[in-house]
Amino acid sequence: MEIYDTEEEQLDAVKRWWKENGFSTIVGLVIGVIVIIGWNYWQSDKKVKSGEASAVYSQLIQAIADDKKDSAEKLAERIQEQYPKTEYAAYSALLLAKVKVGQGDLAKAQATLKQIAEGSDKVLANVAKIRLVRLMLASGQFEQGLQLINDVDPATSSGFSGNYDELVGDLYVALDRLDQARSSYQKALESGYKSPLLQFKIDDLTAPEKIESQK
Repeated sequence: MEIYDTEEEQLDAVKRWWKENGFSTIVGLVIGVIVIIGWNYWQSDKKVKSGEASAVYSQLIQAIADDKKDSAEKLAERIQEQYPKTEYAAYSALLLAKVKVGQGDLAKAQATLKQIAEGSDKVLANVAKIRLVRLMLASGQFEQGLQLINDVDPATSSGFSGNYDELVGDLYVALDRLDQARSSYQKALESGYKSPLLQFKIDDLTAPEKIESQK
């Protein structure tokens, strides 16, 4: 460590340091200020957009409650176009798919759900996949539904395994593969999955066996 005996030596040392480091120091300070201002602006803008999206989302909920499908569709599309980076974009897309189902436009509903299913939010992605499989079940796309479930990554869907097992059972019933359907329902039940119709479905499949055994 350098020791200076006089104020003049100290002043010369400061001048030398400033000559060597002054410009980079100023640049660093300017960059730091810009980063802070930019971060604050981004946070503020994000908060504003989230608030605006929330207001439009509330209008969307009300439009659906009032059965105003055309208005609901426009509001959902507005959120996705103007506020795509907010959490309301995916939520509105789920509602848009529901509106499309109500309008009988299953193709548009499936396309919307597929888009959500490919998103980064794993919870919403699984919700979208489950609804998509139900649409496939309703439209007779049984094998496609089974394939979609088969492609689901277990690492990102552990909380939804019971939903998928029950859906697999429903698809097997539709395909008249009753033994496999029963196994899938049992698997869902044994996992602790709670569904108001699950036990009824199991009982419905085992009823013929009970009748046969009583003959």
